[in-house]
Amino acid sequence: MTELAGETSRLRPLGGPSSRTDLVADSIRTAILAGELQPGETLVERRLSELLGVSKTPVREALIGMAHTGLVTVVPNKGITVRSLTLEDIRKVYEVRMLLEPWAARTTAGSAAAADCLQQAQDALNEAAGLLSAGNNNELSMANRRFHRALYSGCGNRLVIDQLDDLQDLTALGVVNLLWDRWPTWREEFVEHAEILAAANDGNAEEAETLVRKHIQQSLTNLAEAENAEATS
Repeated sequence: MTELAGETSRLRPLGGPSSRTDLVADSIRTAILAGELQPGETLVERRLSELLGVSKTPVREALIGMAHTGLVTVVPNKGITVRSLTLEDIRKVYEVRMLLEPWAARTTAGSAAAADCLQQAQDALNEAAGLLSAGNNNELSMANRRFHRALYSGCGNRLVIDQLDDLQDLTALGVVNLLWDRWPTWREEFVEHAEILAAANDGNAEEAETLVRKHIQQSLTNLAEAENAEATS
């Protein structure tokens, strides 16, 4: 497993009960999405338990749960590794997001009870603005994930929120490790996010839904072109 800098690593001692599987999973997930744990890297229970200051049991339970969401993969004779996504994998993620996320954003934008969610989206957008100039793509991807989550988390449907949470994890993994190397579109995405949030803040639910659908469709178009190029090369 990659040696991580102690001061900057997300994998720090958690404190509290060693049975806090949810906290262990959150720490490992954040390290993966921040690029500290790379696709294809084997996740060693003993090393993770040492870094997090917990026993191996919650680490094992966390990794099993993350395998169910698709963020890590069980590889025979190797153990559990960070998932390596293909273009086809990412396209399928965006296809499911297209079915769920525009509706969820529309519902959030049309809800009088979603003011906190929209403020969280604004905070994430503000953070992304600072990260654009810093050139920190891993942190920018995390801010973008928080933006999207804030927009759909006000929809009131726990099943949709949980599904989109898992899809956003896979999106963040694919964006940093595959997509942004091909299409450095983070500035265009920032502008699109600002437009979506403006519509939501105005209570224009239909416009917010349309803009989210257009936002996702652009990624699907890019992915289709990339898959076609790979098929003919």
